[in-house]
Amino acid sequence: MEQEKYELLHEINTPDDLKKLKVEQLPTLCKELRQDIVEELSVNPGHLASSLGAIEITVALHYVYNTPEDRIVWDVGHQAYGHKILTGRREKFCTNRKLHGIKPFPSPEESEYDSFVCGHASNSISAALGMAVAAEMKKEERHVVAVIGDGAMSGGLAFEGLNNVSSTPNDILIILNDNNMSIDRSVGGMKQYLLSLNTNETYNRVRFKVSRWLNKRGMMNDDRRHGLIRLNNALKSAISHQQNVFEGMNIRYFGPFDGHDVKNIVRMLRQLKDMKGPKMLHLHTTKGKGYKPAEKAATTWHAPGRFDVETGKRDVTNDGNEPPRFQDVFGETLLELAKNNERIVGITPAMPTGCSLNIMMKEMPERAFDVGIAEGHSVTFAAGLAKEGLQPFCNIYSAFAQRAYDNIIHDAAILRLPVVICLDRAGLVGEDGPTHHGAFDMAFLRPIPHLTIASPMNEHELRHMMYTAQLPDHGTFVIRYPRGRGVLTDWRCAMEELPVGKGRRLREGTDVAVLSIGPIGNDVATAIDELQHEGCTLSVAHYDMRFLKPLDEDILAEASRCQRIITVEDGVRNGGLGSAVVEWLADHHLSIPVVRIGLPDAFVEHGTVAELREIVGIDKEHIKNEINRS
Repeated sequence: MEQEKYELLHEINTPDDLKKLKVEQLPTLCKELRQDIVEELSVNPGHLASSLGAIEITVALHYVYNTPEDRIVWDVGHQAYGHKILTGRREKFCTNRKLHGIKPFPSPEESEYDSFVCGHASNSISAALGMAVAAEMKKEERHVVAVIGDGAMSGGLAFEGLNNVSSTPNDILIILNDNNMSIDRSVGGMKQYLLSLNTNETYNRVRFKVSRWLNKRGMMNDDRRHGLIRLNNALKSAISHQQNVFEGMNIRYFGPFDGHDVKNIVRMLRQLKDMKGPKMLHLHTTKGKGYKPAEKAATTWHAPGRFDVETGKRDVTNDGNEPPRFQDVFGETLLELAKNNERIVGITPAMPTGCSLNIMMKEMPERAFDVGIAEGHSVTFAAGLAKEGLQPFCNIYSAFAQRAYDNIIHDAAILRLPVVICLDRAGLVGEDGPTHHGAFDMAFLRPIPHLTIASPMNEHELRHMMYTAQLPDHGTFVIRYPRGRGVLTDWRCAMEELPVGKGRRLREGTDVAVLSIGPIGNDVATAIDELQHEGCTLSVAHYDMRFLKPLDEDILAEASRCQRIITVEDGVRNGGLGSAVVEWLADHHLSIPVVRIGLPDAFVEHGTVAELREIVGIDKEHIKNEINRS
């Protein structure tokens, strides 16, 4: 049955098998590959729309190039499911994103066909250039292709890579998978430029032939090639009345072409394969291509969860009685605050739906900004707004905020600017794995002067912290909260100012003091309750610290009178809350046993959040065992 359903795909285990097909068979293979991905992801959720849009590019690349010896560097790894299936992982693809299964994004640790890690965006050009230069220095015959898509060209690192590509001798090919989308619709000047870019296909075909003719006659060495390219660009600009920014950087540009015409893509790749110098092939694709529901609503179908293939109905399990997602509490609360504070503006780097800033965008579009995949810029843009009297709330996924570290220090904290940085997806995020876990934010932000760092235990606390952060004289204020749902169904409450740097005692005790920060405090509270019901005779105190910085020294002094202290956090132990408590005790010459419960000094793999918490020892049972330890 399987063989009949996927007549061609069934026979392909490696790219060598793919190369046995005739070019005329490739459209059928693309159709089968698409269907395979749709059917698998309907029961095993993952990133659907992006991979559907990149099928023809994927097939053509592995058909023309000699992978893995030739390097394909993917940018934004959620467009690479087809790549995984064609490179020996089809039988294992049902384990994608599952604990101990294949990784959610390409990784050299998993397959030699995965040339580089690509969980985040915009790194492909830089990495590909490094590989190409290394091959040249080692005298290795190797082609290198960077596939950049899903809005990643809006990222600053992509432009840094292009700048270096234009000035460093190399023969790389950059494929721009242009679907006018990231997760939400792309924004910014690069989007507008790519939309308006129009190059005649007949002109490109003629240029292909002329380039090959000149190359065969030895007229395309470096000096002559650069001169011919500059002459070509000048003539083309004069004829078309249009300047091409890529050709202006001496990168040969071809396109835009139909990114779903696999036979034509194969033809173009064969012509470009041995052409000297850096090249860009611009392909227009449709995110979600081949599955109508995904084509119509690409944002929704970026990662849709389980769904019915035939009807397109998604499995939305919330019946209205569950607690809201933290991101939705953020979005609703920000709109509520903005209605009462005209200085408030919202900012996100390409995640308006993911962080729920779209709630404010819908009602106040002039006060909410999607700046594209540009985390560093988002912080500095916010700092500029704050410098001129506005109150920006800048929402960034915790793992992506790592790319804005210098901006947080240099552009916000030094001047104590009132920028509120809301870190969504803090802590373990589950199936997206180590590139997306928000593991490091508390540790890397804690040493920065002038920052306030807070984390709410529940939805009410998040609202109070957001209200507090927009009040005058609080400077740069960081609020971190996790992916997923909270604990309160009646989450709306009157907002009130919290005293900065002050936590709260949730339970009195004299034997063990447990200090927690953030929503993991709910697990601590449950663990202590269960121990009491199980007959534990220990007197256990529990404190919700609320603030990592400044620390509540009154709580620390009170906790230090217990026999033991346990700290619990959903960030790395090294440098987080536990480290801060140990440092305070040392500074005050206090010698008290401290156990730090948090993430280990290792990259945590993918799996459900519950599975991963158990593995790394931050789940309720581990907390109970540590409290009850004699």
